Amino acid sequence: MSEAKPMDIPAGDTLPMEKLTIGTRSSKLALWQADYVAERLRQEYPGIVVEERLMTTKGDKILDAPLAKIGGKGLFTKELEQAMLAGEIDLAVHSLKDMPTEVPDGLTITSITERYDPGDAFVSNAYPSLDALPKGAVIGTSSLRRKAQLLHQRPDLVVKDLRGNVNTRLSKLDAGEYDAAILAVAGLKRLGFGDRITAVLPKSMILPAVGQGALAIEAREDDKTVRDLVAFLNDAPTVACARAERAFLARVEGGCQVPVGVYATPDGESLNVEAVIASLDGKRLYRDSVHGKKEEAEALGTKLADKLLDMGGIEIMHEIGLLLDRK
Repeated sequence: MSEAKPMDIPAGDTLPMEKLTIGTRSSKLALWQADYVAERLRQEYPGIVVEERLMTTKGDKILDAPLAKIGGKGLFTKELEQAMLAGEIDLAVHSLKDMPTEVPDGLTITSITERYDPGDAFVSNAYPSLDALPKGAVIGTSSLRRKAQLLHQRPDLVVKDLRGNVNTRLSKLDAGEYDAAILAVAGLKRLGFGDRITAVLPKSMILPAVGQGALAIEAREDDKTVRDLVAFLNDAPTVACARAERAFLARVEGGCQVPVGVYATPDGESLNVEAVIASLDGKRLYRDSVHGKKEEAEALGTKLADKLLDMGGIEIMHEIGLLLDRK
C-alpha cells in the first residue's frame, strides 16, 4: 500500500500529464465516488483533464443470487483492474470494503481516502429500532457479515438477501418486501438518503466490514506519475486502520462475503482493533480486540485474527468452505 507524498508542482509549471482517465462502476454510488476523486484532482491540479469511463462488473450483472454464491472476491473490481492492466484507464476508484486482500500483480492500492462514517444503518418505514421488530420480521441485507451478527442478537428474525444498488434496495423496502433493511451509513449519506436512516446500529452489536466508509484508489504499480498525482488523497490515520483490518482479513483468508467484521480506530500513536467471526446462523460468535502501535498495524491485525481463530473461529471458517493456511 503506497504512501507516496504529494507532488510539489508550483503554480504555472507543466503538469506531468494532461489527462487522467478514471475507471468506475456505473451505479450512482460508484459514480459519486469517482466524481469525488475527479473533483479533488481538478482542485489540486488546475488545468488537468479528468475523464471517467463507466464499466460493469460481475457483481453488477448478477442480481438474482446471493453474493456469497457467485464468489466473494473481486466481484466489483476485476473488470476495472483488467482495463487498468490493459492501459485503457489510469486508475480505478473502489469502495475499500469491496477490495480483495490480494491485489493483482502489476497493480497497487496507491491511496486511501479519509474514512467517512463506517457504521451500518437500520432502515425501516414501520419500526423505530431493531429491538422493535416483532418476532419473525423480515430484514434484508446482502452481507453475510451483517446476517450473522444480526441473528446472534435476534435469532427470531428472518434475514433475506437484498441485492441491487442503494436506490433499488430502498425501493424494495418501500414496496413492502421487507420490514427493515441494513445498509451502509456512508452510502446512504453520500447519495442524499441520510434522512432514511432510522437508527445507526452500535458497533457493540455489528462491527463493520474491512475498510467500510473509505475509498481506495488503485493504479498500475509502475505508473509513478499517476501514483504521485493521487498521493495527496492518502489519509494517514485511515491507512493505518486499513492495514490492520486488511491484515486481519488476509489471515482468515476471507473475501467481502464471509461472516467477519473488523474495525480499527486510532488512539494517539496507537491503534485499537476489534473483530468478530460468527457462524452463518449467528449461534456462535467470537469477538476480541487488541491494542498496539500504529507502525505495527499489520501485526496487530494478524495477532487478532489468530486469537479469534484459536477461540473457535477456524472451525467456522472451515464450515463455510474456506481453506485456511496458517503457516
